[in-house]
Amino acid sequence: MNPLNHVAIIMDGNGRWGLRNKNSRNSGHKAGLNTVEKIIRESLKNKIKFLTLYAFSTENWRRPKKEINYLFSLLENFLMNRIQELHKQNIKLKVIGVKNFSKKLNKLLIKSEKKTLKNTKLQINLALNYGSKFELINAFKSLKKNNDKVTEKNFIKYLQTRNIPDPDLLIRTGNTKRLSNFLLWQLAYSEIFFEKKLWPDFTAKDYNNIIKKFKNIKRNFGKI
Repeated sequence: MNPLNHVAIIMDGNGRWGLRNKNSRNSGHKAGLNTVEKIIRESLKNKIKFLTLYAFSTENWRRPKKEINYLFSLLENFLMNRIQELHKQNIKLKVIGVKNFSKKLNKLLIKSEKKTLKNTKLQINLALNYGSKFELINAFKSLKKNNDKVTEKNFIKYLQTRNIPDPDLLIRTGNTKRLSNFLLWQLAYSEIFFEKKLWPDFTAKDYNNIIKKFKNIKRNFGKI
């Protein structure tokens, strides 16, 4: 059976779920938080060490300002109310992306990272204001600035995911089959599962079924 160390998830479908069930995209984002908590619990049960969640992309700034503000208020409330519980569970929080938010949110993110820095049971990488193309361009710029030889090993040092193993498994909900500028370098050999369900409808059972299928896949990595 394949070992599973790192799961990455594109949590797609919150807005569509909200419109379909509550006539409000924001209600879908709120419902999606419940799914996040379920997946964290199941990741702990499955002894997964890294969980990367695509929460807000560099392209998401194109959304209506009211929706963006609501998303960030949800995140602020989550950090204020739940970070202590995550800390008690020995969970580390790390943000990948550019912290270009309000002073309040930036402060909360930095405080949460600092508080959980030494935790070791599960590391949650929250991809916020994250775009893989931006990450790759900046990695190349840093490589050049430091006059490092262009090698894969040197390049990886300048990624936002340095010291984090590449995902073994990517899950995207929402019945959309694309990567949406997410971890383009890191997903080179990840197994990818596209799930029809919208994120708020994604259950612990769905997650565990995918994990079971992943563990039984024959992974060749270019070999026969």
